[in-house]
Amino acid sequence: MQMLIELMLLVVGFVMLIKGADIFVEGAAGIAAKFGIPQLVIGLTIVAMGTSAPEAAVSITAAFKGTADITIGNVVGSNIMNVLVILGVTAVIVAVSVRKSTVYCEIPFVILVTAALLAMGALDGSVGRADGVILWVLFLVYLVYLFMMARKNKEEEKAQAGRTTWLLTVFVVLGVALIVAGADMSVDAASEIARMIGLSERFIGLTIVAFGTSLPELCTSVVAAAKGKADLAIGNIVGSNIFNVLFVVGTTALIIPVPFNPAFIIDTAVAAGAALLLWLCVLPKKKLARPDGLVMLAGYAGYFVYLMIK
Repeated sequence: MQMLIELMLLVVGFVMLIKGADIFVEGAAGIAAKFGIPQLVIGLTIVAMGTSAPEAAVSITAAFKGTADITIGNVVGSNIMNVLVILGVTAVIVAVSVRKSTVYCEIPFVILVTAALLAMGALDGSVGRADGVILWVLFLVYLVYLFMMARKNKEEEKAQAGRTTWLLTVFVVLGVALIVAGADMSVDAASEIARMIGLSERFIGLTIVAFGTSLPELCTSVVAAAKGKADLAIGNIVGSNIFNVLFVVGTTALIIPVPFNPAFIIDTAVAAGAALLLWLCVLPKKKLARPDGLVMLAGYAGYFVYLMIK
């Protein structure tokens, strides 16, 4: 009976995530159009931070509860899933164009910050407060870069007819609320189901919890790409991965030092490798096509097999 209840909660959480993502994309894209803000900037900031809210909540809560494997596993697992699964699925559904700034600046920055996290964790077996300060400094540098890019690349976009700014803002707030609540419900239910089956905390963090907290990115990116808002889709994933490492891990480490299990060295290296694979796919043609998506999904399948047999 308990298993049935958890499965029902999982389905309800998924429904909330999907509807929330749909509303959120409409609101964020509409605000971008009204104020002449490039969709890419909205995707790298508001959408990325909104869809990363579950990772932040889960990681900080897990750190306080002493379940560090879920803290790091959630962020690293989500970043792997964001690139290999979410962008993989999105690219299989529809080809995603990628801007030059994303190819030459944002994706390399993802590789850099992931490598930095790997070095911090491998060096002394933890991500401490000093590491948290470094991550937060990099986060502020990233925000300054976005601000400068927004001023330089301001676009003239047609405002959505018939929708006022306050209504679009309500869409954004309601979308985030549904996303966060749906993710919270999904993660709790999935984690409980996993524990009933007897899976390890590390496995739960890297897969079940990572998948649950990545559902907002999946729903948002697929919906955005399907609606022809490719910049929002790719910006959402790239921005979310940066936000996960710099803000989520950085903030958690500032509050309480986070132990870094040696087993996560390989997982974090896979996260950096996934970002490198994305960069190599989009570098020649500034586009993520179906073959690229299939390669990414195959890469995740291989990683999942490794987790199962490890």
